[in-house]
Amino acid sequence: MTKREVIRQVLAHQRPPYVPWSFSFTLEAREKLERHYGTTDLDTVLHHHLVWAGNPAGSFIDLGNHHVRDPFGVIWDRSVDRDIGNVVNPQLTAPSLAGYRFPDPTDGIFFDEVPAMLARQPDSFRVFPIGFSLYERAWTLRGMENLMMDFIENPGFVRELLHAIADYNLAQIRHALTYDIDGIYFGDDWGQQQGLQMGPDLWHEFIQPELVRMYGAVRAAGKSVLIHSCGDVDELFEDLIAGGVNCFNPFQPEVMDVADLIPRYRGRLAFHGGLSTQRTLPYGTTADVRAETRRLIEYGRDGGYILAPAHAVEGDVPLENMLAFIDEALSQPGFKA
Repeated sequence: MTKREVIRQVLAHQRPPYVPWSFSFTLEAREKLERHYGTTDLDTVLHHHLVWAGNPAGSFIDLGNHHVRDPFGVIWDRSVDRDIGNVVNPQLTAPSLAGYRFPDPTDGIFFDEVPAMLARQPDSFRVFPIGFSLYERAWTLRGMENLMMDFIENPGFVRELLHAIADYNLAQIRHALTYDIDGIYFGDDWGQQQGLQMGPDLWHEFIQPELVRMYGAVRAAGKSVLIHSCGDVDELFEDLIAGGVNCFNPFQPEVMDVADLIPRYRGRLAFHGGLSTQRTLPYGTTADVRAETRRLIEYGRDGGYILAPAHAVEGDVPLENMLAFIDEALSQPGFKA
């Protein structure tokens, strides 16, 4: 059975031969692993079951001095955070789209490498990622404080902005679906450690309608919807399921009851993540990491779960702790490299 078939079983809530996995790492953590394994091809070494068939990282232009510009014209300062950074120049200085032009959603910077990515991991489940897919794209363009005020003071503009972003994503989705992919992965952080950043009322009024449009287009094409939102957002799970979501990431154990949610939603929503990146991985022993990883594997034996840390593993995680959860994944009975 291929990795692609195993993930399909998981998303169909069937019992897989083993619990599959797909890990992500920040640059600093990744460099540790590359030195350890003596290769930059970690996807193959770690036998990841998801292949990210798109090139969002390659779409940034290096401006020098730790600054980069994204395709939407936003400049990011990566002098501290090497992976994402902080927004320097929101493009929409007023609550209006007048004069602003979105980039080409089908530009080759997003798609030219897709065939090679698929060829490198031919037996993995193929996912096209759309990062900053709605709310996050809106605040990067407008500025976080400005957007939060706009929800109250300029609701018509917020609806126009979110609708335009969703239209852009839908055009990109249609192009992505011309490739042999299995699903679309939408990244969009709505949560905090407690509750939603904008609160449930604003989420339902402004965010949900555009999610339904985007997720519905993917499901109508017979593909899977995988989403990422950090934080305490489990109050939205019923709405997300109704909107077409198949799999939720990162499944933070610090803010969610992992042991309760996996069985409660089995058959309706799959999870990807769950291994603590705030406590266990940076501060636990290797025995702690192995024990938590084994618990998650046990929870996922009946399907509906993809093993992973609850976010990209940070550089403060000891190498031995990374190797511990990797070893637990790869040594499962039923998996053959």
